[in-house]
Amino acid sequence: MVWSMSSEQLQLLIAGYVLGDLDSDEAAEFERHLAENPAIAAEISQMQKALEMSYAPKVQPPAHLRSALLSAHEQSTHGQIAILDLPTAVRKPIRPFSWSRAMNVAAAVAIVTLGINNYRLWQTLQASQAETQRLTALTYSLQGTKAANMASAIVAVNPNNLEAVLTVKNLPPLPPGKVYVLWTVLKPDAPFTTDRKNAILTEVFKVDTQGNVSQAIVVPQAFRSQGLVSKVAVSMEDAASPQRHQGTPVMVTSL
Repeated sequence: MVWSMSSEQLQLLIAGYVLGDLDSDEAAEFERHLAENPAIAAEISQMQKALEMSYAPKVQPPAHLRSALLSAHEQSTHGQIAILDLPTAVRKPIRPFSWSRAMNVAAAVAIVTLGINNYRLWQTLQASQAETQRLTALTYSLQGTKAANMASAIVAVNPNNLEAVLTVKNLPPLPPGKVYVLWTVLKPDAPFTTDRKNAILTEVFKVDTQGNVSQAIVVPQAFRSQGLVSKVAVSMEDAASPQRHQGTPVMVTSL
């Protein structure tokens, strides 16, 4: 026999099953439905995990909520349900809560639903962090153009924290009122705000009398997607307005 019900009804019964709030008739009917639909076991397991992550063992509800739940509980009949031959993850008992027996099924569903949402958010965050941790370090080598043919630079990027080390050698000394600017040049369709040259101002820096510098910098998020970065370049710009990007490259690398 196929037992049809709405998703809301199913969630009510799953919550009652997990919390032990079903009466004997409801438990028997739910177990029959579970036997016909084994996939529900996964939802039971998920709800158990959500409850375990959402509550501390000895949390007490506010007095007014506890009173309301106890009142609702007095109107409910609690039955014992049999443990089906479910996977281990499903059969694992829920941590005891000092006030869980006072919940009626409706209150349980509301709280469990919030727990599931939090659990799914946590799963998404964990997956995102795991993906970030897989990113490997990037190294960009820059060579001088005709304007600085002896110059070279290395930009070593950690895309996980968007930190980098810029090491420059043999750049010409800066004239008064000038600075060097490191640019991250993106592909035209990259989803970032750039200037008219498809570049993001990454760092303004100066060199010592030998034309050298080594310093830690912060790079744009585009470095987390290497395919978006077209090249890295250095130009000489006016110190008062380096963002105008009027200078020509003195060092550049093609990626």
